[in-house]
Amino acid sequence: MRTIRSALKTLVILAVIAGCALVALAYIRERPQDLPWTQLQLDKPIGMFTGQKLAALSGDYVFCQNLLDRAGVAFSPLPPVGDGECRRDENIRLLEPTAGNTSFTPSGLAPSCPVAAALEIWETQIVQPAALEHFGQRVSFIRHLGTYNCRQIGGSTRWSEHATGNAIDIAAFTLENGQIISLSRDWNDTDPEAEFLRVIRDGSCDLFATVLSPDYNAAHADHFHLDQAERGQLGYSLCR
Repeated sequence: MRTIRSALKTLVILAVIAGCALVALAYIRERPQDLPWTQLQLDKPIGMFTGQKLAALSGDYVFCQNLLDRAGVAFSPLPPVGDGECRRDENIRLLEPTAGNTSFTPSGLAPSCPVAAALEIWETQIVQPAALEHFGQRVSFIRHLGTYNCRQIGGSTRWSEHATGNAIDIAAFTLENGQIISLSRDWNDTDPEAEFLRVIRDGSCDLFATVLSPDYNAAHADHFHLDQAERGQLGYSLCR
């Protein structure tokens, strides 16, 4: 009798394990982007490891450029320039997109390739869906405050990610009807504009190693700071 009970218990355990394995397999097939070893694609849904994969692009400039090409991002590679802590080896210049697509203004944006790749996912999967949900229309222009600035972090001896163009500051969004949503004016309100900005801030944390908003400090009262610091490859991100 004990032998039969033991055998039945073993069969039940094996059945549970098999069931869990089938559920896991179905999940993997449905959401391969949640696996750390699947290859990054900019047109695929954001997964658990997308941010780490984007940060890791700093180690493979050619692959990063190929990703942008496959996603239809118009850009031109830039030659390495600068010295020391301000050496830029992986920067590109974003070209004007085709008619009807979102433009960064001022034009001529030249971030690192990993930042450009993250911006592509950010604009298509975070910014535009949020604009459609809150305002029923798309964003036509995204105003930035620049990428490259050879400097240290304010009040610190550590070098800023801006020193290599591995960061971008975003200040405002212009909708198709011309309405401008800016962080300096709309962040502290309780209207749809403020909610839109917070949705974007929160979504950015899945893509960038560092996301700093007006909630962080007064120095960021008028913009989002987004960067791909090296620690992002290890899954260590900062979102404030």
